Parts: sequence; structure tokens; C-alpha cells
Amino acid sequence: MSAPETDQGDTPREVRTRRDLHRASAGVPSMLRESVIVVVLALLLSLIVKTWLMQAFYIPSESMENTLLKGDRVIVNKLVPSPISVHRGDVVVFQDPDHWLPTPVPVQRSPIGSALNSTFTFVGLLPSDEGNHLIKRVIGLPGDHVVCCTKNRQLTVNGVALTEPYLFPGDAPSQETFSITVPAGRVWVMGDHRSDSADSRPHDQGSGGAKGTVPQSLIVGRAIAVVWPIQHWAWLSSPGETFAKVPTVTTR
Repeated sequence: MSAPETDQGDTPREVRTRRDLHRASAGVPSMLRESVIVVVLALLLSLIVKTWLMQAFYIPSESMENTLLKGDRVIVNKLVPSPISVHRGDVVVFQDPDHWLPTPVPVQRSPIGSALNSTFTFVGLLPSDEGNHLIKRVIGLPGDHVVCCTKNRQLTVNGVALTEPYLFPGDAPSQETFSITVPAGRVWVMGDHRSDSADSRPHDQGSGGAKGTVPQSLIVGRAIAVVWPIQHWAWLSSPGETFAKVPTVTTR
């Protein structure tokens, strides 16, 4: 006996097939809509994290070797210096205080590549490499008296000689002598690769700390981890033992 037909002349199987196709086609816009919502929420969350909590940065030079190598990507905690205070020994990212950096050479990209790079950097999915940030180690806090050097070639902070395990192998603590007092609201910074770091020392110009120090308001945050390349993954903890005996000054 033949199968019963519908009013349109279709068999029940054909009707079911048509319904399934209709449901599948109707589901495509729904899937696209949900995918767009997920992507937008992910970008929004990434933007929030990048704006207030953490941000990725690219290491452009050898000035922090061997703690950080050229080409490394680091994650920065943007809660430092506010509400979390900056400490001696912290590795911090800061905006160029006063033309410490040469004018950056623009990276050549296609219009689409440039737009994607700017967008992903803006929301925090790519590290910032715009060329107007530096990364150094905090040696002196506001009010600290930093001197180079003792007869044993050590820096002193408030009269305490520092043993600095993070220095680049073979480097002296400084090839330049200086004696500075860090002004209020500023920090004295130095690279770990002291012989290849244009840090607070050359920019101070004998001002006793007035010109070479960095305003805390320009600090973006403290570097907490190396995240790329994978083989360089590491936490960047502050060497508390180096500064443990340095007395706290009261004029800050």
C-alpha cells in the first residue's frame, strides 16, 4: 500500500526533511548572533582588564638583561603604584618622562593589519609596542639617598650597601659615580644591564636627583611575569632581601 500524501503532494518523510532544513537554516542566524555576543563580551572584558588591572608590554632593548630579554612579553599589574605602593626592587613600566627615548620608527603594516593591530592592542589582546614606555628597576623611593659607590663597588641606599643578584653577569653596579636624593613623588630607576641602560643616571645631569628621577604618576604598573616566548615564562618577584636592611625615610 502506498504511503499517504499531504495536501501539497509531499510524503511525510519529505515534510520532515523540509522541516529539518528549515530549522537548521533558522538556527544559523541564532548561532551567529550568539557568537557575536560572546566575542563582544570577551573584547569588553579584555578592555576592562587592560584599562584597570593588567596589560601586556613588549621588551624592546637589552637594558634589563638577563632578567628580561629583548623581545620578551611581560604582564604588568596596573594596580601599582595605586592603590598598591611601589617598592624598592620592583620592575616597573613607565611612560617616557622627558625624551629619554628616540622618536620611534613606525612599523610598516597594511591598512587592515594596522587596524587589527591597533584594535587588539587597544583591548589588550596584543602587547603595547608603541615606543613611548620604558621598563626599569626601582632602586630609590621618595626621600632615599642613593650613592655610587662604596670601595667594594656597591650602591648604597640610605647608607646600606646593596648586594644585587639581578645584575647582568660581569657588570659593575654603575660605571658613573653619583649621590642623589629622590624628590617627593618620584623614584630612581636603573636597568639590570647597567653597562647598557640609559636610565636615571645619564638623565640626571648632575642635578642630585631632580632630573633623573621618574614621577610616580607616570608609572603604568609593576611587571609581574614573562609570558612570551613560552621558554622564558617566569614570575618577576621583587628581591626583598636586597633592600631588607634599608631604613625607611620619613620625608616622603
